[in-house]
Amino acid sequence: MFEFITWGGAALSLAGLVGLVWCILRVMKARKSGLSDDELRAAVQNVLPWNLASLFLSVIGLMLVILGIAFS
Repeated sequence: MFEFITWGGAALSLAGLVGLVWCILRVMKARKSGLSDDELRAAVQNVLPWNLASLFLSVIGLMLVILGIAFS
């Protein structure tokens, strides 16, 4: 059973990592597009909730991995 928690946590952590990479790529694309300062700030503010959600998902996944390893 704890093996399932470990692998599930690893999957969540990987999903969070993919989300973080997506956020980085989106902001890099906005920076390279030559937007004005206000437009760039708006683009970054639109990405911020996704960034925080991805970070949260990754942290929860890592906590599940630690719990799964500790209990097995």
